[in-house]
Amino acid sequence: MVLLFPVLSFGSEEDKRLFEGQQVLAEQGNAFAQYNLGVMYSNGRGVPKDDKEAVKWWRLAADQGYASAQYNLGNTYSNGRGIPKDDKEAVKWWRLAAEQGYVDAQYNLGNIYLNGRGVPADDKEAVKWYRLAADRGKAKAQFNLGVMYDNGRGVPKDDKEAVKWYRKAAEQGHAKAQFNLGVMYSNGRGVPKDDKEAVKWYRKAAEQGHAKAQNKLALKYATGEGVPTDNVLAYMWANIAGANGYDVEKLRELLTGLMSQDDIAKAQELTRQYIKDHPDVY
Repeated sequence: MVLLFPVLSFGSEEDKRLFEGQQVLAEQGNAFAQYNLGVMYSNGRGVPKDDKEAVKWWRLAADQGYASAQYNLGNTYSNGRGIPKDDKEAVKWWRLAAEQGYVDAQYNLGNIYLNGRGVPADDKEAVKWYRLAADRGKAKAQFNLGVMYDNGRGVPKDDKEAVKWYRKAAEQGHAKAQFNLGVMYSNGRGVPKDDKEAVKWYRKAAEQGHAKAQNKLALKYATGEGVPTDNVLAYMWANIAGANGYDVEKLRELLTGLMSQDDIAKAQELTRQYIKDHPDVY
């Protein structure tokens, strides 16, 4: 991820003038301008794209303690753009940004400690950094913190805390968190069992293209849990999950034995219309 600096979009000639102005300030040691110059080199804005030059300017700003530059420099080491890939250096720069409260760097450190890249794997450290980012509203960190509580990694297993963090991420539209929250309601883990709430969250995830949620929604319609039994809608959601790569052949075979040819045709038409109406997902 490369951060853009807060200026309006300009045409090419204005980009060049902007670059020249930022270059003057950057060469005078202005950290914000150095960071901006790095972004312009990284994106090829007002100057030919040059990852090595981007790294050069981000490093100058990062050495002055500019958190956004530290974060971007960490990304370049992680991705090997303009510089040899080096997970330990990525950790170094992300940590400096994270210690200044930079949320995305805190989240990245959580991932680094979880997976043991550039540092020994340490679930407690992962939880520490996820929590800092989650408390600042980072949905991915909230989801990951929920997973840690769900699985008892780095913290004692706690279904209620898992639900709490899944909900925070789910309310921001995080599809995986929505699906997991549906599972918690369906199984009565951390919350009273409530199939209607499970369906609500499965649907939100399903509408974002989450294949497992689409399959769960199909099953709910097939069994009448949380919704009235509706084999047509069950077949439709099974079709959609299947189009999304989920194995639904057994479910479709079961439903086919319970449905008329007219109902199957209706379900097929609903499937085609749904996919047509959601081109951003399919």
